[in-house]
Amino acid sequence: MSRKTAVKAYTLRIELQDIEPLIWRRLLLDGDSTLSKLHHYIQAAMGWTDAHLHEFEIGGKTYATPHPEDDPEREIVDERRVRLDRVATTGDHFAYLYDFGDSWQHRVVVERVESLDGDQRGYAYVSAGERACPPEDVGGAAAYMDFMEQVSQRPLDEEGRRLLEWAGEDFDPARFDRHAANAALLRMAWNRWV
Repeated sequence: MSRKTAVKAYTLRIELQDIEPLIWRRLLLDGDSTLSKLHHYIQAAMGWTDAHLHEFEIGGKTYATPHPEDDPEREIVDERRVRLDRVATTGDHFAYLYDFGDSWQHRVVVERVESLDGDQRGYAYVSAGERACPPEDVGGAAAYMDFMEQVSQRPLDEEGRRLLEWAGEDFDPARFDRHAANAALLRMAWNRWV
């Protein structure tokens, strides 16, 4: 009779840095997840579109998917071969960088790790969060703050209207839709791993 090991359930808080008010998500996932999967979970939870490169900085090491154009002097650990439960535990925090041009810095905090009974591998769920993710390619944190100033003016001037049209007429920076984030997680998981 084979004996299954308990799954470690991780609760992470992901905070987008250098933006006020804070944009954040709480993500629950299994510790068996690779850092590559975690990247995709963060993309879906935050509302990014995975259109740019990324990397993790954990314990002084860089984790990413190696690319032929990477600097050969820079040591990069293949994120597809490293599980979350091998590099982080309760109380740890680490960095996730998305889009090297816009430089979206995220702080990932391991809030809790607990054992689950049964075989509950492969799950991810967004339990909470606040505020909308910035539009892709807006230009980074400082440019996003400028964008927010432009689209918040009333009445909107021509530039504010143009920016809002570019971002999508229904863009609301104060709104976070947890159900939409979880639907994005399901779509992403279905398209990548099923």
